[in-house]
Amino acid sequence: RAIERAELAENKLKGIEEELQAVGENMKQLELSAEKAVEREEKLKDKILQIQQKYKAAEGRFEYGEMNITKLNQRIDDIEDEIYREKLKIKRCADELGETFDDMLAHY
Repeated sequence: RAIERAELAENKLKGIEEELQAVGENMKQLELSAEKAVEREEKLKDKILQIQQKYKAAEGRFEYGEMNITKLNQRIDDIEDEIYREKLKIKRCADELGETFDDMLAHY
């Protein structure tokens, strides 16, 4: 009977050893998965930083572009005003020229 108990205990021990080996394999798999997850996390963090830097650069270009547009619009307004003033001068000259011709025709 003692031999039977010893065999039974030995079988239980083998079962526990197999279970322990399976647990060890699972632990290795989990460690590998955790390492891969950490690597992916680092890559994603780097990518986020790159995207943030690109966003800041794009934002700066946008603001610079907006300033240029404002300056250009102001320049356009100034040129349009200048064109209008020149047209008024030309009209005055044309009117004076017309009056001069009328005077010449009336007096000569």
